[in-house]
Amino acid sequence: MKGFRVFVLAMVLVLGFSIAGTYAEEKKVDGKTVHEVPTEKGATLAHTVQPETSPVSGSASVAVLNRYIFRGYEIGSHSIVVQPSLSVSYKGFSATLWSNIDSNERATQSFVPDKAGHKSFNETDLTLSYTYVVDKLSLTAGYIYYAMKYNNPPGDTEELFLSASYDTFLKPTLSVYRDITSYPGTYFNLSLSHSLPVYKDITLDLGASAGYFVGSDDYWKTYESSTGDYTGKKYSAFHDGMVKAGFTIPIAKNLSVQPLAQYWFPLSSKAKKTVDGNSYNHNGKLDDTFVTGINLTFSF
Repeated sequence: MKGFRVFVLAMVLVLGFSIAGTYAEEKKVDGKTVHEVPTEKGATLAHTVQPETSPVSGSASVAVLNRYIFRGYEIGSHSIVVQPSLSVSYKGFSATLWSNIDSNERATQSFVPDKAGHKSFNETDLTLSYTYVVDKLSLTAGYIYYAMKYNNPPGDTEELFLSASYDTFLKPTLSVYRDITSYPGTYFNLSLSHSLPVYKDITLDLGASAGYFVGSDDYWKTYESSTGDYTGKKYSAFHDGMVKAGFTIPIAKNLSVQPLAQYWFPLSSKAKKTVDGNSYNHNGKLDDTFVTGINLTFSF
């Protein structure tokens, strides 16, 4: 119920404030609405649409995927996950509401469900941010609240983040996330993306990202054979890598469909390491994983 209450409250905030979709964030740059794909919740899109007269823009989307992967951690697997999103933007300010619904929760290396084998509305994220644009450089600062129904205390958490993106070939974006409540640590992510015209308004969207994590709380202590518990030094490593591809296919005015595929993999031996059958990293080891699915987006 806690996650549902956060969802309802966030819906009210978003409808009254701003937007950036789970799979396509919208920003105003020189009178054009620029769609940028976040690396955090798995997207593959980056394209620009025609200028709009209204200072307010937004989008609503729903993705249907075979897995839920977050920073390399497999949270939903061997089921169908549905991820609705709602976003609004106004003069650089934006708000994003994102949720995950798992059709059949199962245990993974990184997730222990409270009711395995059942459908669950297990996460709602609210992101508030501000973007400042200088020529081709976009600087963004923001806050994320994660409302999570996971059987892995302490549960809900909050992050602050900064990102810098440069509008050139491959659109390099460097982002830094800092957990400030439940799981203190810092995550760095470098992402690249590029879109190619295919036919009329259809584009092929390619991307890649790499993450590095530094744990700063006892929660991130690693597993030791000598104690049979997480008593080792805090986890710090090149963490997750991801490459992705997808198509943006307009099907009506302001409506597009986006089939996509992603390949996630550990970036270092520490990220995939196990000790005596236990994950070296308290949050779970990373595996090579494929994600496939489709996203439907309506922009306004």
